[in-house]
Amino acid sequence: MFAEIVSFTPAILVGVLAVVFLLAGMINLSGRGTVKADFVRWGFPAGFHLVCGGLELVGAVLLLVPSTRLLGLALLGAIMVGAIVSLLRHREPVSHLVPAFGIAILLALAAMALSAGGFWPLYQS
Repeated sequence: MFAEIVSFTPAILVGVLAVVFLLAGMINLSGRGTVKADFVRWGFPAGFHLVCGGLELVGAVLLLVPSTRLLGLALLGAIMVGAIVSLLRHREPVSHLVPAFGIAILLALAAMALSAGGFWPLYQS
């Protein structure tokens, strides 16, 4: 039973990440709240929130297709590196950094799990 649960873990993680980035992409594309102002404050050109949101949506879709999952993880990982660098560079509060680092860690875990065939290959049949 443990092996069956463990074998679904990477798929669940990828699904959760896809939903997170679908939501993030839609928020960035909508420009609601402080999204536009934040991107400008971080030094990005006006309208860059649209580029970021579009790439997040593309990355989320890539995650949902098994043959493009690693490409999606790479794209979203690059986006998260840029986000973390921007947050650190502009001394954003910890309340912004913690979710960014958490998502980056989940992306790394998903990439390791998918490239290795699972989190615990010893338990897979």
